[in-house]
Amino acid sequence: MTKTIGSDIEVARAAKLQPIEQVAAKIGIAESNLFRYGPHKAKVGFGDELNSRPDGKLVLVTAISPTPAGEGKTTTTVGLTDGLNRIGAKAICCLREPSLGPCFGMKGGAAGGGYAQVVPMEDINLHFTGDFHAITSAHNLLSALIDNHIYWGNKLGIDSRRVAWKRVIDMNDRSLRNIVNSLGGVANGYPREDGFDITVASEVMAILCLAMNLEDLERRLGNIVIGYTRDKAIIRAKDIKAEGAMTVLLKDAMMPNLVQTLENNPAFIHGGPFANIAHGCNSVLATKTALKLADVVVTEAGFGADLGAEKFFDIKCRKAGITPSAVVLVSTVRALKMHGGVAKDDLKKENTAAVAKGCENLKRHIENLRKFGVPVVTAINNFVTDTEAEIREVMNAAESVGVKAVLCTHWAEGGKGTEALAQQVSAILESNTADFKTLYDDELPLRDKVKKIATEIYRASDIACDAAVEARFKELQDNGFGHFPICMAKTQYSFSTDPNKRGAPTGHVVPIRELRLSAGAEFIVAVTGDIMTMPGLPRVPSADSIRLNAQGQIEGLF
Repeated sequence: MTKTIGSDIEVARAAKLQPIEQVAAKIGIAESNLFRYGPHKAKVGFGDELNSRPDGKLVLVTAISPTPAGEGKTTTTVGLTDGLNRIGAKAICCLREPSLGPCFGMKGGAAGGGYAQVVPMEDINLHFTGDFHAITSAHNLLSALIDNHIYWGNKLGIDSRRVAWKRVIDMNDRSLRNIVNSLGGVANGYPREDGFDITVASEVMAILCLAMNLEDLERRLGNIVIGYTRDKAIIRAKDIKAEGAMTVLLKDAMMPNLVQTLENNPAFIHGGPFANIAHGCNSVLATKTALKLADVVVTEAGFGADLGAEKFFDIKCRKAGITPSAVVLVSTVRALKMHGGVAKDDLKKENTAAVAKGCENLKRHIENLRKFGVPVVTAINNFVTDTEAEIREVMNAAESVGVKAVLCTHWAEGGKGTEALAQQVSAILESNTADFKTLYDDELPLRDKVKKIATEIYRASDIACDAAVEARFKELQDNGFGHFPICMAKTQYSFSTDPNKRGAPTGHVVPIRELRLSAGAEFIVAVTGDIMTMPGLPRVPSADSIRLNAQGQIEGLF
């Protein structure tokens, strides 16, 4: 790969975008179904007219365990969509919306890279169509209504020590993790401990991404558990009549957002739940809409396959009734070398032995994905420093467990660089060999569900729970939440809860620190390790480099 290109934002700025009406027409969306946000982005709204159409095939893009070297999952999702369209398939990609927190924090922009991007890149990364602002407002409306209810007599007897609903903001701000509110005297209410999460960790975000329609959205919002009485009786959002107003704020945000790739192929970008604390997938509504409009829908799940893919299968597919037909597992030589023990500064040096050792991570993910009954193909996201010997090592490792690995050059060549991968994916789809199944049944007790994920996916020897967590398992089970799926909150960098244990560790114990009930989203969050729901900014945040140049253009956003 010798092609020299500019930064991601320079490539995006040079793109020739088509009017959004023209992009929509490619997949049969009439102008009457478009709600435009400028010339190149729109929300899409349908009634019941799509219900009678057959579904296309669903392809999940996931990855090996993330490293600082980068894997390129979003880039590969976009590149594969362009590649499928190049070989004659009518394909759409479905992605999550980026959060402002990571954009100004450590990660920067999140709209793909090189010649495999979704555009308009600046808009997608900054505010977009306002969905996250709507979610933030709906969430904080509920927070305000809770404190207002307590202020005006507390008819429901909410125990202010047991309010379970924090506030949110879509920014990394460690100073807001733990606060005390309502200070300043009688007129300001009853002081209590409170805190902020980042918006993408909000249960409202998870609910919006799992709701089937506005009626389902309102039902789920009403079921949110906001706190408890002194007798530990559950208080829900519907008990303070919050769900109607929250739904009003989210009415437009429920509609999927339509944009385009650099090759002018349609892309839905909608929703963005955290892949640690929530299920890390784009909205069910966007995916189901795309399946009615396209032959193939390519979507991604957050972080590595042990987190993102497992939640995609066990939460999203289970709840939405959708069935994936193929999985693309993204890897890079660079990342596999890091899993093999190479430091980031030494990644440019050829090291086939480290690649071979790191491929244990790749093979572990392949073995895990097969447990869900969906065929797998590996995409090697090519970097200019990769050598032929290193690439061959990855291909041999994949082939040793019966999976084909395909070299992809979409970062430099766009859809042309994924034609071989697109052909392989098409062959899998045509074979109809998928026999999808979830990892566990609804009826399995909650504790057993957590242990099954830990032992079968993370390859742990067991889980560890203190007396309080054991009691919480029993409480949730006894209160009728035992049929909920589990949403594991774990570091993305390792199969264990230690982010420094790369590769494919086994025999570790997974400590369960806390269980959180997401009654509206309808899953139980099992918190492990040091997972936080409000990130902090790094020593040198991306915000330091983001600015407007003399021409009024955005610089520094990748």
